[in-house]
Amino acid sequence: MMTRSKWFFHPIFIFIFSILALGTSLFLYIYWYIEVSAGLKSVIRKFNLDSGQVLASQTWVVVLVLSILVGIILMGIFIIFIYNQKIFQLYRMQHNFINNFTHELKTPVTSLKLYLETFLKHELSKGDQSTYIGYMIQDVNRLTDNINRILNLAKIESKSYEKEFTIIDLVPAIDRIYKNNIHLFPDCEINILNPSDRSWPYRINRSLFEMLVLNLLNNAIKYNDSKLPRVDITFELQHRKLHIHFSDNGIGLEKPEIKKIFRKFYQVGHSDDMSATGSGLGLYLIQTIARIHNGKVIAASMGSGKGSVFTLILPFRPEPN
Repeated sequence: MMTRSKWFFHPIFIFIFSILALGTSLFLYIYWYIEVSAGLKSVIRKFNLDSGQVLASQTWVVVLVLSILVGIILMGIFIIFIYNQKIFQLYRMQHNFINNFTHELKTPVTSLKLYLETFLKHELSKGDQSTYIGYMIQDVNRLTDNINRILNLAKIESKSYEKEFTIIDLVPAIDRIYKNNIHLFPDCEINILNPSDRSWPYRINRSLFEMLVLNLLNNAIKYNDSKLPRVDITFELQHRKLHIHFSDNGIGLEKPEIKKIFRKFYQVGHSDDMSATGSGLGLYLIQTIARIHNGKVIAASMGSGKGSVFTLILPFRPEPN
């Protein structure tokens, strides 16, 4: 019985009921005023009374003001309704994130426990030991990556990150980031292309910019079913803005997903169920770091299975020679 009665308290029902109540009140008032005015007019004609003394000319002004006030109230209710729906959606996405992230933490921990118990209970050959240790390192890396994302998010949102910015050429900077972390991209082809063969100096925070680049590369490799995952990083100047394209041959994106992927806690798939994948923080971190550098990241894709292009756009003014 309680379950059936809960729909009375649903925000959508309350919103519709409030609009209908206000609209009905305004309609009844105007209807009542017209009926009363018609009755008064008949009385005035019957007894030859002065209409100015009985029918005040300001009454329609009152009706107009009342209509405006009702409109403002309706607008306030609508804004509150939209805000409430966004809060509810954020809560739902956060709830899904906690469930999925808990799974992401428990899985490598359980796996590590299993391998360690195997080491304790059995005498393993050197080959088997190397194999199991390799699996354990993968689990540790996975666990470290998830923990670092949470810590990085906390640092960025609290603005406690390192605030030192340095002007540096972005081509060798990205090349250095890739080479220093090449172990993260085994069996992958990553090309850094600079067709104009010019330098691109820009003021960056080294640690944050490295986080941005690695997240873009990890995202391109993670969502990739190709035998040889490939990412092409291309530098291009368009209308005094530097465009750094990260083009991949991955699984691609559907158009409805493109508008949502940079939201906090949003996960590719269905954000309202457990079929979503990822932590929902990677692309949010990317966009946040881009904004810290006065830029933004946009995504494009021809559709599912046709790869994606993530473009970092930074304001760029060529320095005089």
